[in-house]
Parts: sequence; C-alpha cells; structure tokens
Amino acid sequence: METSPFVVDFDWLESRIGKPGVSIVDASWYLPAQNRDAKAEHDAAHVPGAVFFDQDLVVEPGADLPHTLPSEEVFGKFASSMGISTNDTIVVYDGPGMFSAPRVWWMFRIMGAREVYVLDGGFDRWKAAGRPVTNEPTKIAPSFFRARLDDARVARLGDMREIVASGSSQIADARPAGRFTGVDPEPRAGMRSGHMPGAANVPATRLSKDGKLLSVNELQEVFEKQCVDLEKPVVTSCGSGVTAAVITLALESVGHRDNKLYDGSWTEWGRRDDTPVETGS
Repeated sequence: METSPFVVDFDWLESRIGKPGVSIVDASWYLPAQNRDAKAEHDAAHVPGAVFFDQDLVVEPGADLPHTLPSEEVFGKFASSMGISTNDTIVVYDGPGMFSAPRVWWMFRIMGAREVYVLDGGFDRWKAAGRPVTNEPTKIAPSFFRARLDDARVARLGDMREIVASGSSQIADARPAGRFTGVDPEPRAGMRSGHMPGAANVPATRLSKDGKLLSVNELQEVFEKQCVDLEKPVVTSCGSGVTAAVITLALESVGHRDNKLYDGSWTEWGRRDDTPVETGS
C-alpha cells in the first residue's frame, strides 16, 4: 500500500540520528484531559538529538487565542534558537503519533522549509520498541532559519465568514463527532458547541491507526466517506488549530494542494456571538 511521502518510519529516523543537516523535533502537546506534561516527558526521554518545540510558546506574542501562528520574524527566531535551518531535513514527532506533530510539520512547511516529515508511530511506540532514547539535553549549534510565510495556506476569521456565506470552499473539522454535533461540550470554557454551517466532520483520529497515518488509498476512502471532494478547495479546522493539521497532512498525502488551515479554529469561531453555528450531523 502506498504510504504518504511526508512520513518516515523508525528505521529511517534511527539511521539518521546525529547526521549533519538532520533536525529532530519533539512537538508533543497535550490537552488538559490527557494529564501529560510534554516538556517534562521530553526532559526525561527523547530521541537523541531532538529539540523540544513548545506549541504554547512559539506563538504570536500578545495574541488572545491559543496557538496563534507567529510572524516570520518570531518563528525564525525560535527555529534558529533550536539549531534548525531552512535547508535542514526536519523530522517532527509527538507522543502518541499523528496528534500534535502535524501542526509543527505544517508550520515549518509554510515558513519555507522543504524537507519536513512526521515520524510514523510516535515516540511512545518508539520507546516501547527499544529504539534509542536519552535524557541528555541536546547541544544546539548556532543556526539561522530564514522564515518566509506562505500566507495563502492560512485562513483567518474574515476568510471563514466569506467561505461560510458563499460555500466557496469545503470546511473539514477535525474535532470528535460529539463536539462537532454539539452533543459534547467544548473543553474550553465559554465556548458554544456545534460547527460552522456546511462543515464536514473528519475526526483526526480516523486518519491514523496505532499512531501511523493511513495509506493513501485509505485516506482517500475516509475523505469520500466524510463527503470531502478532493477535486475542490478545503479549509481544515479543529479546536485551536493543532489537530486540523492532521487533516492537512492527509490532504497533502493524497495529492490535494488547494488547502488552507483555519488558524483560529473553533476557539475563535465558537466563542463569538456574531458567527453562525449549527448542531447535529
């Protein structure tokens, strides 16, 4: 079965640990309900040479939404401080696999990096399989990441208002079905339940199995089943812009290029009183 060109397996990564020009990034991030401390876990054990990418820290300063995409300058400064350059081969991973790593994969790509991959299977399984881990802090060499944002890959509130009003693009929502339909409450206080009118529900968890992205054919089947037409534009969304990138990764993996990620996602849309919301499936 054909696999995504954007994922790498354990053997691929292990054979490149310590190689010049290869940057390994721990992009683990967790919801409060998961009861996991990503930074503490990284400090206790990580892939040798990995640096920690704090998704709550690498954001636009002063933004009132979580995970707001930073400017080129801010992103470039953070990436450079991690020892990563634009021309590196960058491998991103998270704990369970295919949860938070795709967001950082997306960020590096839209900021100008070309060789960016996600580790299939995730670090939890890497560790369980007896692959190399360390608690030694990674020595970071001086580097320069020249960030150049491809703004066409980002959707913002104004874009979403127009899309909802006109239907000019499909909306694929990565949240679980209960939150999408409005049956389950949102984890963030003060948030309405439901979804943007016209949106399709593509739960991020349906796109992977055992922390590995589904094959290209299986991904196409999921999109078809969830009523996403791969011949038309798509905007991905979720709670705060993290798991939306799992759909983005899946779309890119099947050759879909006309897609954007709604950075504010439901945290922005659902908390307002002037944005339309639907419930039900």
